[in-house]
Amino acid sequence: MFKLTPKEQLQEIKKGAVDIVSERELLSKLEKSYKEKRPLRVKAGFDPSRPDIHIGHTVVINKLATFQKLGHQVIFLIGDFTAMIGDPTGKNETRPALSREEVKENAKTYASQVFKVLDEGKTEIDYNSRWMDEFSAVDFVKLASQYTVARMLERDDFQKRFSNQDSICVHEFLYPLVQAYDSVALKADVELGGTDQRFNLLLGRDIQKAYGMEPQCILTMPILEGLDGVKKMSKSLDNYIGVDDIPKEMFGKTMKVSDELMLRYYELLSDLSVCEIEKIKKGISDGSLHPRQVKVDLAKFLITRFHSKNAADQAAEEFDRIFVNKGLPDEIPERVVAADAGKPICPFMTELGLTNSNGEARRLVQGNAVDINGEKFKDPQGKIELKSGESFVVKAGKKKFVKVIVK
Repeated sequence: MFKLTPKEQLQEIKKGAVDIVSERELLSKLEKSYKEKRPLRVKAGFDPSRPDIHIGHTVVINKLATFQKLGHQVIFLIGDFTAMIGDPTGKNETRPALSREEVKENAKTYASQVFKVLDEGKTEIDYNSRWMDEFSAVDFVKLASQYTVARMLERDDFQKRFSNQDSICVHEFLYPLVQAYDSVALKADVELGGTDQRFNLLLGRDIQKAYGMEPQCILTMPILEGLDGVKKMSKSLDNYIGVDDIPKEMFGKTMKVSDELMLRYYELLSDLSVCEIEKIKKGISDGSLHPRQVKVDLAKFLITRFHSKNAADQAAEEFDRIFVNKGLPDEIPERVVAADAGKPICPFMTELGLTNSNGEARRLVQGNAVDINGEKFKDPQGKIELKSGESFVVKAGKKKFVKVIVK
């Protein structure tokens, strides 16, 4: 059943992990699992606060896939109940609660997206509303009685808000308790999460013990920074690459990341070994590898993983056609606009910020200084059709560019 020994499995599991509580316990669980030919139950939960899973989530999902390949039972838990509470992790104010309808709509896409990383036939998908909707007031009182306010305030974000006299709503204390109870309901042997979830994961151990169960081991993974290179990748901050992003959008977003962040993405998202990544770093340092090509390779890797190799090649060709062959910079500002059957070109350029007035726009068009995806726009009275879902680059003069995204 298991191809690797418990110690060999542990070495695979440890790769890239920040923390394991505890390594000794995990090895013991692996040895017992190996002896009894019983897969460990390995859980990771994700709240459908928005409809997209992003590549930051896949840092943890990749580790789920590792457990899966080792022969264990992985559980992808969709936190449709916890999403209605709102995870307070890392927040300096109360997060607005989502309605059941919003959560249900967002959750629709999760199951399909996760199978871009996990094996569908071997993955258990569950929703924590399945047991939490059955919770009575008595059940909640019992759960809440297992932990003290003092211990809850040890949590870093609660502690900061309490010290700053910022409000903390009582329902926010329920979030880590419900997440912990999920481990009871699922009989989890191991729970995975980002480093920012350590408090919640440890609480799961305490709550399992309180309900008479052997505590789960926890494993934390690094937090992936978003496209800005500063804050963690987040749907709410809109600094993410979604696993369901169309290939050309995924390619364009990847090409915008800094060279330093690009290497971080290689470390946390690719299947390259430490030695292979070190070779890339050395190549960039000594000039034998151009950072732009390394970034192109990263973009193609991500698109191949979440779409196909053919889609990756086509996205790269389109990017070269629009940006490289036309002499455009990789990084240009973006503007999201509404669909329109016939938008007059001069007011449109002014709206995009390419010109200060319609008169200036008219003079540029008359002077053959306006390009749309490399094609000259010559009629100052002309209109442009804006089709939903398309994107294109408008160039005004020699130095002004805007990428237009039509919603």
